[in-house]
Amino acid sequence: MTRIPEPPPGIELYLQSLADGEKPGVMLETIQKIHSHTVGPVDTKARYLHWDKLKYIEPPEGYTPDLYWHAMKASRAAIRRDLPFVDKHEARFWFCMPDPLLAQVMWISEQASGTLVGEPALTDDKAKQRHIINSLTDEAIYSSQLEGASTTRAVAREMIRTERKPMDVSEQMILNNYRAMMFIKEHVDDNITPAMIFALQTILVESTDIPADRIGVFRKAEDNVVIEDHMTGELLHAPPKVEELSWRMAWLCNFINGNVDTAAHAISEGAFLPPVLRAIIAHFVVGYDHPFFDGNGRTARALFYWVMAREGFWLMEHLSISAEIKKSPASYSKAYLHVETDEGDVTYFLMHQLDIVTRAIDGLKERLREKNAEVKETEKLLDNSTLAGKLNHRQLVLLQNALKNPGQTYTVKSHQNSHRVARQTARNDLVELVDKYGLLVGGIQGRTAIFTAPADLLERIHGQC
Repeated sequence: MTRIPEPPPGIELYLQSLADGEKPGVMLETIQKIHSHTVGPVDTKARYLHWDKLKYIEPPEGYTPDLYWHAMKASRAAIRRDLPFVDKHEARFWFCMPDPLLAQVMWISEQASGTLVGEPALTDDKAKQRHIINSLTDEAIYSSQLEGASTTRAVAREMIRTERKPMDVSEQMILNNYRAMMFIKEHVDDNITPAMIFALQTILVESTDIPADRIGVFRKAEDNVVIEDHMTGELLHAPPKVEELSWRMAWLCNFINGNVDTAAHAISEGAFLPPVLRAIIAHFVVGYDHPFFDGNGRTARALFYWVMAREGFWLMEHLSISAEIKKSPASYSKAYLHVETDEGDVTYFLMHQLDIVTRAIDGLKERLREKNAEVKETEKLLDNSTLAGKLNHRQLVLLQNALKNPGQTYTVKSHQNSHRVARQTARNDLVELVDKYGLLVGGIQGRTAIFTAPADLLERIHGQC
C-alpha cells in the first residue's frame, strides 16, 4: 500500500509562528541558523531525506525537527539546478547534486562504461552475447511483472527462447517488452523523437487488451488516466492535461538529444548534466506525464535503457533495473511522490534510481562470480574425460544447464536464440551432443526435433573418462 507523504512544513508559516511567539533576538538567531549552511543537504548518514523521514531523525544539538528541515532545505536551494520541465502547475522541476549523489554517479559511470574487463562472462564474445540475451529477457519479464504480468520467469524465458506464441496477456506483455529492448538496440544511434517513443509504446502494448485506437497515440481526456493505490483507491497522482502532452514530449526529446538551448527551458546555464542523470530524468518525466492510455511505466523504463545505450554505457545491457524495482515497488512509487510533495525536487527520484542501478551492478558481479564458478566446475569435470577441449562454449553452457535440469528439452530454435548463432551452427552443436558424444537424447515432438537432457547425464560424462 502506498500513501501520499506528509508535505513538508512551509518556511513562511514557520517563521510567522516564531514572529508571533518569540523575541526578536531568537527570530534573528533562527534565520541565521537556517542560512548558515552548518546543516548540509543530507543527514549525518549521507541520506537525502524527505520530511516524512527527517521529522523522526534526532536533529543536531540546538535544532528542532522543523528548524533542521528548513536549514537542510536552504542548503539544497543553494545548489539547486533547474530542469527544462514544469509540473502541471507550471512550476519548474529541479534537482541538486550533493556529494553522495555525485559519488554514485561517478561509480556507476565507471562501472557501466566498462571497468568489469576482468570478468570472463563479459569479455568472451560468446559468453557476453548469451549474458546479454538473458539480461534483456529478465528486464522484459520484471518490467511486465511490475505492471501486473503473472507469468513466471522460467516459463517466460522458455517462451522467448523457443519463440512460441504467447498463451495469454501476461506472456504477451513480456514478449512485447523483449521486442521493445530489441527495438532499442536497433535504433541506439538514432535521435529520439516523439514518433520513436510512440513506436516504442506501440511495441510494448500491442496484442494485449488495449483498444486499438489507444495504441501509439496520446491518451484522451475521457480516458481519465490517474494513478491510484490498488488497495485503498486513494488518488496518488493526476497527470497533466492531455492538451499539454504534445509540447511536453517535444521538450523531453529535445532534452534527451541535447537540444535545450532556449533560455526559457534550458538547464541551469553552463551546467553539465551527467548522462546517467539525463537517463533517469527521462524516466521520471514519462512517469510523471503519463502520456499514454497504458504502458507508461514500461515505456519510461525502456526509455532509460535507450538513453543509457546512446551514451555508451554498454554494461546496461547486462542489467535489469526492473528486477531491483520489483523487490520494493512501494519505494519506487514513493520516490515519485516525494518529488511532487516537495516543490518538484527530482533529487529524490535520482537518488532512488541510482541506488537501483548500483544494486543491479553489484548483483551482476555476484552472478558473474557464480557463473564463472559453474563454468570452472564443468570444465574440471570434463578435463578428466575424453571430452576435454572438444566441446565449444555453447555446448558447455548447455551441459551446465542440463546437469541442473534433468529432462530439459532443447530445440535448434531455442539453442539458436540463446546464443544468437546461425541455425546450422545450433543444429551442429546439438547433433554432436547426441550422435558423437551421447550426452543428449534425440527425439521428435510433432514436427520438431528435440534434444533431451538424460537423468544419467553425469554418469555419461564420467563414462567418457
